[in-house]
Formats: sequence, structure tokens, C-alpha cells
Amino acid sequence: MTTPMLTKNQSLVFDVLTKAEAPLSAYTILDKLRDQGFRAPLQVYRALDKLLEYGVVHRLESINSFVACAHPHEDCHSHGLVAFAICESCGQVIEFHDHEVDHRLMDWLKSQKFKAEKSTIEIRGHCANCAA
Repeated sequence: MTTPMLTKNQSLVFDVLTKAEAPLSAYTILDKLRDQGFRAPLQVYRALDKLLEYGVVHRLESINSFVACAHPHEDCHSHGLVAFAICESCGQVIEFHDHEVDHRLMDWLKSQKFKAEKSTIEIRGHCANCAA
């Protein structure tokens, strides 16, 4: 997957997410970009919507935050299942994708005649460092 040409705002939001050590909420992104002219949450949400559409950013539903895709140049995220392990202690997020798991799930969905619109798996727990 080639990353499309990003607008200035999309590039700024994407840059903040790629440099972040943990998932960020839209309001945290807004705070980090105020010096670059961002004034309203709508500016951030519009950029995030496009970045999500391009598959270079993921939304973590359970914590209402966003992360940059760990593999933005692979085509596996455009229609596949992505899972995230989220550490409850430090906030670290590990992205996971497995074609075999993806194919098994797609086969099951077909057998159920179910058309999936969106799927994300979030596993909450403790990373290796925090569990030790």
C-alpha cells in the first residue's frame, strides 16, 4: 500500500502519532498542534478520518485513542483483521496481524453469511515489562 499524498493537517497529525510513545486522544493531538495553528477539534477529527481511511492510523475503541499503524506500507490492513494488545499499566500498544487468523475468521463470516463492516480486537492486560 502506498501512502497517499497527505494534506498539511493530515501530515501534522500523522507525525504526532508516529512520534507518540502511547495512544493519543484527539484532544491530546489538538493540544500538541496548537502551535501549528490547530484551534478546533474538528481539524483533528477531519485529519484522523482520512488517516483512518488510508489505513495508516488505527482507532482504539476501548480507550478512545489513536495510534499510527505499525506496518503502514503493508496492504494487510486495508481489509484484514488487526488486533491490539494494550498494557493497562504503561499504555504500550502492540499491533498484531496474522493472515491465517484473518482467513479463518473470514471463512467463518462467509459460513454465517455475515458481511462485516469493521473489526478490531483489543486485548487488555500487562506487557512483559509491567507483568514482571
